[in-house]
Amino acid sequence: MLVSPAHDLEIRAIDDAVERIKLQTILSEIGEPTKGDLSRIRARAEELVQLGFGVADAAHVAFAEGCGAEFITCDDKLIKRCLMHRIGVWCGSPVAYCEKEGLR
Repeated sequence: MLVSPAHDLEIRAIDDAVERIKLQTILSEIGEPTKGDLSRIRARAEELVQLGFGVADAAHVAFAEGCGAEFITCDDKLIKRCLMHRIGVWCGSPVAYCEKEGLR
């Protein structure tokens, strides 16, 4: 699981300190920092915003593309938007990912 600066910003915005700390702990224990060309990732995020993606969603998708990672989300509208715009990586729900990987 990759952790981008977009995750850090969203988690810092969580008011509930217990929830915020739990998420930070999980991401620090099992997540890996993203690596990629930040200027290209930012430019791609700006393109995605122009296509109608929200700022945070655009950042998450751009980081996934920039790192060549599969993009998993529970947001059905975001999945549809990703598929409509044919983002550069696989995108789907956690269930679709498990089915794709043959996980039970």
